[in-house]
Amino acid sequence: MIAPALAPSFAGPRTTAAVGALAVAAQVFIAVLHGGLTTSNHLARIAALTLLSVLIVLFTMVRERRRLLVRPQSVAEAAQRALLRPLPERIGALQIACRYLAAEEETQIGGDLYTATRADHTTRLLIGDIRGKGLAAVGEAALLLSALRLTAAGHPSLPGLATTLDDHVHRYLTDFSATDDETGEHFITALLLDLPDDEPLARLTNCGHPPPLPLRPSQEPLPVAADAAPPLGVRLTSANSHTETTVPFDTGDTLLLYTDGVIDARDTSGAFYPLAERVARWAHCPPTALVKHLRRDLLTYTGGHLGDDAALIAVHRAAHLHKTPHMI
Repeated sequence: MIAPALAPSFAGPRTTAAVGALAVAAQVFIAVLHGGLTTSNHLARIAALTLLSVLIVLFTMVRERRRLLVRPQSVAEAAQRALLRPLPERIGALQIACRYLAAEEETQIGGDLYTATRADHTTRLLIGDIRGKGLAAVGEAALLLSALRLTAAGHPSLPGLATTLDDHVHRYLTDFSATDDETGEHFITALLLDLPDDEPLARLTNCGHPPPLPLRPSQEPLPVAADAAPPLGVRLTSANSHTETTVPFDTGDTLLLYTDGVIDARDTSGAFYPLAERVARWAHCPPTALVKHLRRDLLTYTGGHLGDDAALIAVHRAAHLHKTPHMI
């Protein structure tokens, strides 16, 4: 019985199974030579050795599968951390809190992304969702985030910035279309926001992304009504179809940004998560508490399992700070 027990220390499932089979065969051979197979002592030994070998093989298979999963997951987590650096808690007059909720699909890298950067006397935010997962999603996320940081300061308007980002994404997808059969299925929904330091407003350009929810005292949360251009990378209309919408964003107001993993989440009966209804009870909370409450409520609503990755960002306009970091 020693050989099957030692095999997992140096071998995989197949070799362990072979060692176990040889051990059982050897036990049968010994039984034939010493009293026959019908003796209770030999039958008990053969049965015990067979059961032990089966259990050891099963253990080795589980260990091998876990080992195969741990490596891609560690790579995915490292890539996710490198791309989605935590947003600062304060930028200028803004207080910010964010939460990323992974769907916990094994060996999958989520496609949600967000970042913030400074451009003159304004803060620009991006939240997006990549169609697809895995390494392709990592490449597209890296492209979009780096393109935003490099070009945000050079565009005075959000539509112009959105058009530039769309060109970058479309060129990237075109370059890889020859090697990826699913490239035509790839695109990125994105919401761009411009939050000036000294104006009580927010400008936004929507590229196929769920609209933000303004949270104000004594007002029912309703999504911002704004025209949405196609997602980045999709050329259904003119490349200059991006528009800009202006909404009030004064001291004490909060904007809640999110990806479709939030509003597409379902309970056990199949009902979608009613974000606007649920967030109303915490509209008065500071950003950190707000996203904390929403995260807990969303996981409770779905029974602890999300069908897709989800991201939440709460942006609150507080008192203005005189010192504003130039770049995030």
